[in-house]
Amino acid sequence: MKTPPRLQPLLEEGLIDTVVRQLMSGKEALVYVVRCGDETRCAKVYKEATQRSFRQAVDYTENRKTKNSRQARAMAKGTKFGRQAQEAAWQSAEVDALYRLAAAGVRVPTPFNFMDGVLLMELVADENGDAAPRLNDVMFTAEEARTHHQTLLVEVVRMLCAGVVHGDLSEFNILLAGDGPVIIDLPQAVDAAGNNHAKRMLLRDVANLRDFFGGFAPDLLSTDYGPEIWALYERGALQTDTPLTGHFKKPTGPVDLGEVIREIDNARDEESARQLRMQ
Repeated sequence: MKTPPRLQPLLEEGLIDTVVRQLMSGKEALVYVVRCGDETRCAKVYKEATQRSFRQAVDYTENRKTKNSRQARAMAKGTKFGRQAQEAAWQSAEVDALYRLAAAGVRVPTPFNFMDGVLLMELVADENGDAAPRLNDVMFTAEEARTHHQTLLVEVVRMLCAGVVHGDLSEFNILLAGDGPVIIDLPQAVDAAGNNHAKRMLLRDVANLRDFFGGFAPDLLSTDYGPEIWALYERGALQTDTPLTGHFKKPTGPVDLGEVIREIDNARDEESARQLRMQ
């Protein structure tokens, strides 16, 4: 196929040899299958902020650092330069998270390079060598659902132990590779210790997994892994091999009405985002 303009610099630099085909067009990026020597990889071309639907919400960008004080001031003021810097920081967040999680042994695509808003990374393949499907495109038996659910809980714990919360984990951004699920799409990943919303996002991520796989294995719907995982993390007792029970006794006390209202608003936002992904 004809080389898209955004991929031309990578071709000129020798980072890719040919563009095979477009793999997908998402709300945040276009993804292409490319050839790099003898290897088949994928190139994720990020859309400009005005072209994508995912909001750079304050909840996600809270406490993200910038090394340049001039950039930080411009981003705070919302100047043109600041918006460009914020866009670059948003894109590099996924790159940083991928390298961090890959080093921690989390099942994410291996990143290879990042240039001019294009992320070059591993093409996640199924058992036949074709591009792996998303979970929402696959039907499971109850036993398969339980197995994949358990695998992904381990990955969520491994991510948290590495200090990262995905923040938007669902069946729409997990691929089913030949050897099991692989987590993708991390531009909204947050720092577990530095973001005040990390707990809520972790609980939502785990609840999304429960609800999806619970559609195939209803016994999973009665589990409560999210609060258990976060409580262990807060106590400093969470390790990658910590046994989990799926049960958690919630502490009693006065209800935080503001938090309840916030949860309702977040649920509405999540449903809106889900509907957009399904279009």
